[in-house]
Amino acid sequence: MGAVVAARGYLSEGILSLISAFKGRKVTDAYRKSSASQGNMMNSILVDILDFNKIARLAKDPLYRNSFFMAFTSVFNAGCGFFFWMIAARLYTVEEVGLATALISSLGLVILFSRLGFDFSIIRFFSSNDKAKVFGTSLVITTIASVLVGAIFILQIELVSPSLAFLKEPFYAFAFLFIAVMNSVSAITGNAFVADRKADHYLFQNIFMALRIPLLIPLAFLGSFGIFGSVGLSFLVASFFALIALRRSIRVIRPVLDVNFFRKSLRFSSWNYGSNILSTAPTLFLPLMVLKMLGEAEAANYYIAFAIGSLVLTIPQSLGTSLFVEGSHGEGLKKSVMRAGVASLALLVPTVLVIFLFGDRLLGLLKGEYVDAFDLLRVLVLSSFLVSVYSLFIPIQNVRMKVESILKLNVLRCFLLLGLSYALIQEYGIIGVGYGWMITYVAIDLIIAWVAKREGWIKNYVRV
Repeated sequence: MGAVVAARGYLSEGILSLISAFKGRKVTDAYRKSSASQGNMMNSILVDILDFNKIARLAKDPLYRNSFFMAFTSVFNAGCGFFFWMIAARLYTVEEVGLATALISSLGLVILFSRLGFDFSIIRFFSSNDKAKVFGTSLVITTIASVLVGAIFILQIELVSPSLAFLKEPFYAFAFLFIAVMNSVSAITGNAFVADRKADHYLFQNIFMALRIPLLIPLAFLGSFGIFGSVGLSFLVASFFALIALRRSIRVIRPVLDVNFFRKSLRFSSWNYGSNILSTAPTLFLPLMVLKMLGEAEAANYYIAFAIGSLVLTIPQSLGTSLFVEGSHGEGLKKSVMRAGVASLALLVPTVLVIFLFGDRLLGLLKGEYVDAFDLLRVLVLSSFLVSVYSLFIPIQNVRMKVESILKLNVLRCFLLLGLSYALIQEYGIIGVGYGWMITYVAIDLIIAWVAKREGWIKNYVRV
């Protein structure tokens, strides 16, 4: 607790770079003079977080509660994924597993390009508009888009992935599109749970998705499509649960396009659509880059290190999403950002410390060869402190409807991360990706500080 409190002064000044954005105006003299009271607020928040006698009360706070459930869901999904592929490797041949990974990756691309930004719009507008219209419109648009994008993918399959050419056969084409629709429905209902401050329902939905593990056994006779089908059936069950559970918030669920809401959200959705693709692109291309430049063994090391590092990143990302939800519900963002920032620091410090010191043992538990990725893992987890600033800035801009700035920032992030990684891999090997990751977020955080100063969020000082 002492170490966290010691960091309070630095963190409070850093978070001040974001605070006045909530009210859309510059920092006034009166506000600057209240820095002492802000410090007291930070102390109060730290005590609330670290005083175990107040855990029960904090559990009722929507910001912390939703963040916890979203972070726990990410960890749960990671564990399920590990067991899923471990069992699949025992029941299916290497070739079947290889085709299944290609199918699942292809499904992920279809879902990515069919969101059209409505996964963000449903969070931003769910609380302030007719929930039935927001959900119904988002459901219709993303479902239709998933069918269209999936159909285009199948038609171009011989160019994209010749090994999946069997998808052109009617049975497999229909099955692929059906699974894409179920994945789409499951994803948009999950967004609705988060938007409605019911991240616990989001966790339950993902528990239903864990049914894909036992389904591997009866579907083994289908080969690679048995693995893919088990994933599809789990999406089907999860979607049914979600639609039933949502009836508590939305009395009548009607998959109908509301033109007024569509027009109102079009600009916000479009900018976030492009931004999300640019944000996701590096994580899709970096494994291919490592594979091509360094070979299969280093690609495996990168994948394992990034998978573990990503679990740490769920802390600031979950708090950022909760901040977006709270701001969309009209909660005071000033205090919410301070609480999210302090909570992020309080959780990251011990987590990063443990992995930085003992991560090699964790890697060794998976397989001895993966210990070679320890240096990369260290760099990735250290960068989580930099990522937390970015993770707070994005929801603030979304609440303020400053979506153009998010797209511009993600364009820079995408090209910096890919470009630096490519250059540094040639010089330093696999850890070059970590260096590229770290340098990219240093640059991004400096830009965020510059934006804060330019827009008057900070007056007289900027602490870098």
